[in-house]
Parts: sequence; C-alpha cells; structure tokens
Amino acid sequence: MNIAFFLTPKKDLVCATVNSTMRQALERMERYRFTAIPIIDEKGRYVGTLTEGDLLWKLKNTEELSFKDTDKILLKDVPRRVNNKPVYIDSDIEDLVSLAVNQNFVPVVDDNRVFIGIIKRSDIIDYCYKNLFNNKTVT
Repeated sequence: MNIAFFLTPKKDLVCATVNSTMRQALERMERYRFTAIPIIDEKGRYVGTLTEGDLLWKLKNTEELSFKDTDKILLKDVPRRVNNKPVYIDSDIEDLVSLAVNQNFVPVVDDNRVFIGIIKRSDIIDYCYKNLFNNKTVT
C-alpha cells in the first residue's frame, strides 16, 4: 500500500523553521492547539520535531531567560528531547506503522529529505479499525 494515501501535506500543517524564535513557536502552538510541530531548515528539509516540553525545559534551564526574552532564542538553539524519525515517501506501510507506535505523527520526506508532510497516528488507527471491523462478519 502507498503511504501517500495517509499524507497530510505540508501546506495544511503548522511548521517552524530553525531560525524561528521560541516566541513564534509558542504563539503558533497556542493558536492551533498543537503540542508538537515539525521543524524544517532553510532548504525545506526536515530537521526534527519541537514539543511544548522542549520549550519549557529551555525556559527552565536557561538562567535569566523570561518569557519576554523568548523572541531572542532561535529554535536551532533549543535542545529537542524527542527524535521523531521520518519516513521516505516511497516507504512501505510496515515502516510507517513501526514508527507510529511511538510517535503521534510520522514526518514524511522525499529523496532529498525535503519535508512534504506528516502521517498522523490517528489516521493509521482509523484505517486499521475500518479494515479490521467493517469487514467482520456478524455471527
């Protein structure tokens, strides 16, 4: 099965760049109610996933850093605790499912590691549920 079937394209997502500030990321995450967002570099390549926890730990562990100063800290300077591994667009469903076990979403990249979207774990579970239980014969 082609994993592109599950893809939510980049244009429909909230992302941040490595040169975005902590404040920009916090405001986006608050506005859209996300707890994690993909981070891309200046060439559009996937570099990692930023979580609320990453921002909180940076704030806690940086002496003298207050919320009003978060516009001075770039995301490339925020350590990330979660390593959401991406899949390539031509990966098979087994690769996707094995990552989705531990990730809320799986980033998808092309052959040049350019970020093209995500696949949400909820979409995979929904697909599996429909295929497991909608085809079941009632006895």
